Amino acid sequence: MRKLSHKYISNYMVFLFCLTILLAVNSGCITSAQTDYEPQQSSEAQQGYEPQRVILNLTENPAISQALTWRTISDVPNPQAQIALAVESPDLNEKAQTVYANSEKLELKDKKYVYHHSIVFNSLKPDTLYTYRVGDGENWSEWNQFRTASRTNEPFVFVNFGDPQNNIKSLCSRVFRAAYKKAPDAHFWHFVGDIVNRGDNDDEWADLYDAFGWIPRVTPMILLPGNHEYIKKKVNGEEIRELTHLWHPQFTLPENGPDGLKETVYFLDYQGVRFVMLNGNEKLEDQARWLNNILAQNPQSWTIVAIHQPFYSTAKDRDNPHLRDLFIPIFDKYSVDLVLQGHDHTYGRTYKMRDGIKVGDSEKGTVYVVSVSGPKVYSINENFKDIMVKMGTGRQLFQVIKINKTSLIYESFTATGQLYDSFELEK
Repeated sequence: MRKLSHKYISNYMVFLFCLTILLAVNSGCITSAQTDYEPQQSSEAQQGYEPQRVILNLTENPAISQALTWRTISDVPNPQAQIALAVESPDLNEKAQTVYANSEKLELKDKKYVYHHSIVFNSLKPDTLYTYRVGDGENWSEWNQFRTASRTNEPFVFVNFGDPQNNIKSLCSRVFRAAYKKAPDAHFWHFVGDIVNRGDNDDEWADLYDAFGWIPRVTPMILLPGNHEYIKKKVNGEEIRELTHLWHPQFTLPENGPDGLKETVYFLDYQGVRFVMLNGNEKLEDQARWLNNILAQNPQSWTIVAIHQPFYSTAKDRDNPHLRDLFIPIFDKYSVDLVLQGHDHTYGRTYKMRDGIKVGDSEKGTVYVVSVSGPKVYSINENFKDIMVKMGTGRQLFQVIKINKTSLIYESFTATGQLYDSFELEK
């Protein structure tokens, strides 16, 4: 008999070892560490149950609660979310709690319907990492994570965006990705309106979520409507503008604003900052009275206000004197620190302002910023050039704003990640 070579014996032993492992796995002797593997069904019927457009929104108490919204194409029987403390183990659903959603049937064009689902997780722990998923008990999203705010004035970062509005998937995706790359630890993102061009066009909202990717599933967002989220209608022969019917179902925002303006006008406190969202499209006098009241009872160190339409317009042939007359005296009275705006498709930053004039860096005053993240651009307005530190057009921009107890550091970046403008406020 011919003697077998050492190489042949080694290969034969490897073959026997692999065969043994294969037989053990098939017989159940060896199991996966992840014992709850749940393969997702991908048939055409099941795709209607798949969670889409999952988005986190901040609540008025972001240290102890978190809002969550998503939609499905089909009317799912038990829309729900599971939430648990984030752990290193992959066995996430062992200690997960189930929270059932409120659902709303929404009509789109051509008599098509979708179903939006919303939840607010309550009784959470401050400054704590949670994991969650949404679904119907059988069809689930992936597990995602978020962190609640701290109850104390800990330093934090947020990202601000002017109007995306046009060609969102094509030309705004890179801006969102550049912003995430520049500030991956941002506690939330903030939008000042004209998020889409035609607020009643669901396809444009689809482009927005495509451009976002998975970011709104892990980074909460706060938003306010611009004029393009308002739709022209005729009532009794008179043209009016109404908030798109797509706004409320797809966001779960604070409802502490004036009557008739819920989820478009609101405030929240985040680690030493009072954020106030205004709606520049309607009921301005009601908002001014409400604003005066909530700023009179403001215990926070910093105050940031946002509105779509600018107080000092940076686009040619635009001006909003009524807004200035109505709101700036309130800003001055309560020493608002920063006002974030969009609408003019340009960039502008004022000096620190009070009573319509420039003041020194060490004096009380307000900085007004106008910016744009989308591709539409307008010509510059020279009317307010004397109060502007910087003006510009033709760029897609985003802002990274860092805040602690004693300083606010503002940096504006281009879509390519280059620093475009910056300043610092101190307390």
